Amino acid sequence: MNCGMPFKQDPGHGGTNKDGSKSDKYCSYCYKDGKFNLAKEVDTAEKMQKMCIKMMKKDGMNGFLAWILTRGIPRLERWKKS
Repeated sequence: MNCGMPFKQDPGHGGTNKDGSKSDKYCSYCYKDGKFNLAKEVDTAEKMQKMCIKMMKKDGMNGFLAWILTRGIPRLERWKKS
């Protein structure tokens, strides 16, 4: 996972792989045609968390709750340190 969005809340029900098949790891907001969207701008877990919090707040969510829901991002597959 990249952002932690549950697939049942993802309008695309998952991103797409390079071959056009559905990704079972990444949401449609983060992954398309086998590439990460915004890969240059959002290149760390911290930047991803900040972006997700901003988007959640824009949708009317309380900032503290948005932070709680995104604090696991650094432990997701894409962001784990090797």
